[in-house]
Amino acid sequence: MKPDLQRRIQRYGWNRAAPYYETGWQEQLRPAQESLLAEADPGPGEKILDISCGTGLVAFSVAEIVSPAGFVTGIDLSEAMIKKARSVKDEKEIDNVLFRWMDAEDLDLVDNTFDGAICSLGLMYFPNPDKALKEMYRVLKPGGWAATLVWGERKNCGWADIFPITDQRVKSEVCPLFFQLGTGNTLLQIFKEVGFQNTTSSRFSYNLHFHNEKQACTAAFLGGAVALAYQKFDKNTRREVDEEYLDSIKQYRNEEGYDVPGEFVIVKGEKPD
Repeated sequence: MKPDLQRRIQRYGWNRAAPYYETGWQEQLRPAQESLLAEADPGPGEKILDISCGTGLVAFSVAEIVSPAGFVTGIDLSEAMIKKARSVKDEKEIDNVLFRWMDAEDLDLVDNTFDGAICSLGLMYFPNPDKALKEMYRVLKPGGWAATLVWGERKNCGWADIFPITDQRVKSEVCPLFFQLGTGNTLLQIFKEVGFQNTTSSRFSYNLHFHNEKQACTAAFLGGAVALAYQKFDKNTRREVDEEYLDSIKQYRNEEGYDVPGEFVIVKGEKPD
């Protein structure tokens, strides 16, 4: 898939997903995001860049950590995600965070500006993740750090059938090479090639809990990576897709809903002084 086409698909897809994202994923992704923040370890007074900030779930947590003197800039390719993040910021009257619409592969930001850069489950969607990491490296101050979270290997993510289920009904793959960065030491190697030093990588797993069939399908199809394709399906096709997905995760069903395995990889590196 050509980069420009992939970028447009992601932009429009996440615009569609924005109203449903937190319903399907906020609770489920909290442990992974907390692990990312623990690894990143932002400190009071730091100036932090949050790449692919979405609705601001990570940005707001970081803003609290770095306050009162620190500041967070959150950027995302989806205008709808940025709009929602701004509305929450205004509602909660949080004054040390700014949200901007921006392409992570072409940051409209000055060199050597940030103490840290963080990216939670965003890199997998970029046409050129290495280019995005180079941009992160560029805008970091010497001695600054970058920390990223991606999904792990496909075989260890129980929800992964959303891709073949959707792809067989559209003309092109909705997320080509989605799991590539979480395979082996792929992401760690890219960090090193970009120039980051003192790099570390960790891999962990836990079950993502969905309370019922509706929440599981909302997360999979309305609030995530395939939202653009799914929302173009007619009612019959949506019903078929939902049934196929629920059948693919039936082994994870229990009395309290679904506990679907998820694997994650965190990589962190530092820009040399």
